[in-house]
Amino acid sequence: MCDYSIEMYGSRPAREGERYQTTRFPSGTIGLTAPGHPETAVCLACDTALTVDGIHDDLRRAFGLRATEDAVFMRLDTGSYRDGVRFGNGAEVSLQRFAPGAGVTVRHLLENARPIDIEQLQSHYVGA
Repeated sequence: MCDYSIEMYGSRPAREGERYQTTRFPSGTIGLTAPGHPETAVCLACDTALTVDGIHDDLRRAFGLRATEDAVFMRLDTGSYRDGVRFGNGAEVSLQRFAPGAGVTVRHLLENARPIDIEQLQSHYVGA
């Protein structure tokens, strides 16, 4: 899925194991691109398992996150922009809240994904 606001740019699907970065497109929208290809949006399917790194301090404080977190790509139900991630602590964050340059690594694409163990993902937050 790619937000409608980046549909005017070239795009391609994400690949398992690849690392992407958040990028501000000329439209002002934050999306994902492969390093070295800032003009091509990378689109993810909902429920794709991710590792997000380089999470900016403001987001870390606002949502109780660490600099690197496992997450799941999702479609947000509200707002103008629908691309987002759900972290293990339940925080759902629009991609638009990320600063350019945050890293996103695809751990498992939807078609290759094992069922996500929510309890295991949430266990990272017990006592943290």
